[in-house]
Amino acid sequence: MKVQVDQDRCQGHTLCAMIAPDIFELSDIDGHATAITGEVPADLHKSVREAVASCPEKAISITE
Repeated sequence: MKVQVDQDRCQGHTLCAMIAPDIFELSDIDGHATAITGEVPADLHKSVREAVASCPEKAISITE
């Protein structure tokens, strides 16, 4: 599984960073979430799926 954050769509909500902090970080400058790893470890797949589902802007995508 790989994740990608669309910076143009991200409006700075923090749910993804709270649900999957090992995968997402929130920029101090603009508040946008950033994927800090391209390949997600198998044990974190559930957290990342929850983060994707929680994104109101649908700014996070997953490829498997």
